[in-house]
Amino acid sequence: MGAPRSLVFWSLLSVVLTQRVKVRNEVTGYVGDEAMLQCLFPATSPDIKVSQVTWMKEMGGKKQNVAVYLPDHKPNFPLDNSGRIRFLNVSLQDATLIIQPLRMSDEGTYVCEFATYPHGNEDGITTLSILARPTNTAESRKVVVGNTTIPVAVCTSANGKPPAHIKWLATLPGSYNASEVTNGDGTVSVTSQFNMVPTAAADKQQITCVISQRTLAAPENIPVTLSVLYPPQVTIDGYDDNWYVSRSEAMLRCTAKGNPKPTHYSWSTPSGPLPTTVQVQGDRLVVQSVDLAVNTTFICHVTNSVGTTRVEQTVLVREHPMRLQSSAGAIAGGLVGGILALALLGALVFFLLRRRRTRPPVKGAYDPTTRIFGNGAAPPPSLIYHPNSELDRPLRATPGEGAPGEQSGPYSYPGQWHEEEEEEEQLDEVGPMSRLNAHPRQGAPSGYEDDDMESQHDGSIISKTAVYV
Repeated sequence: MGAPRSLVFWSLLSVVLTQRVKVRNEVTGYVGDEAMLQCLFPATSPDIKVSQVTWMKEMGGKKQNVAVYLPDHKPNFPLDNSGRIRFLNVSLQDATLIIQPLRMSDEGTYVCEFATYPHGNEDGITTLSILARPTNTAESRKVVVGNTTIPVAVCTSANGKPPAHIKWLATLPGSYNASEVTNGDGTVSVTSQFNMVPTAAADKQQITCVISQRTLAAPENIPVTLSVLYPPQVTIDGYDDNWYVSRSEAMLRCTAKGNPKPTHYSWSTPSGPLPTTVQVQGDRLVVQSVDLAVNTTFICHVTNSVGTTRVEQTVLVREHPMRLQSSAGAIAGGLVGGILALALLGALVFFLLRRRRTRPPVKGAYDPTTRIFGNGAAPPPSLIYHPNSELDRPLRATPGEGAPGEQSGPYSYPGQWHEEEEEEEQLDEVGPMSRLNAHPRQGAPSGYEDDDMESQHDGSIISKTAVYV
């Protein structure tokens, strides 16, 4: 029982003694900056004596002295005696170590050890991590327009630790990749390329390289302007389809753009030389006075270091100038015509609606008496009595004609009353309607004609001849 208890006691004592050395478990520093490795041994008892302070670095499984301090001796720095490593305070209780400027080779595990009496050596372990701020750059690559996907821009985050992360922001179609290279000092260089099919439209477009890394407070954005080389793109301006004989100062201009800029312009015709009336002024072709010799096709050639482009313009020479109507005048005329048409249509609709509202209603009944004498809607006609008219004569029957009870007179003929009664019955079945008496039979006596009837405004019909009932 005594041996196990003794082992536990010495183990606990070792833990307590180890904890007396005050160190930071991990320290982070940046290349070129200063790192402070803290190591303190507080005096808890006057019986404990410190005889030596030593800093060691684990390298390849072995420990190598970095800094040593002995009383009555100057501090010694076996690993680097250039002054880059030093003690913060030369003391047997404070062994804090300063390293400045930091190098990537300083990264590693460090042991701070105090030689004490009577307890022996007491130590603490600190891990030093070195971070390196990368150097970030981005640039475009000069490429020639083509049909193959190639790198058009490159972005590099060099000599950083830990490695950087790179991405691209672009509105152009493309992709990107990245590669890493570990340098001899432990830093890492990351390179990313933006790949796409180079087109003339992509020239002068901007994309952005975005770099993120632990040492950066925020991602770093680097804009890149693409450079795509392409042959000239050419157009001919100045022809208005109104070149006529004797027109003066007619001109064609060859407009071109390219990367690099066009350096040479030339003019020709399909037949070879230009007409004698034509003057070439660089990218311009000037005709002082148009004649029939200008009635041809002109060819403009534009050249840069990538290639040559040609474009044609056919000129038609007219005998007389063509009258051109201003497009603005045509538009104004169309607007005025449309407004007038709408106004006319609106007036027509208004007139029809007003006439429909103000038309007087048709008044009057449709019975025979009302049609003859009126319905009171209009003033009654003047009736004048004529003495000795046929109306004063007694009615006489015509011998040998007609059925019993039938009579004839100046206003009837045999069978007339029966026919009128039948007609009246038919009209009653149909409904009230205005009608005129049928013309009398040929040879039959007639007391009045259709001309004796007069149509009124209210729809009634009256007789011009007075009738007494």
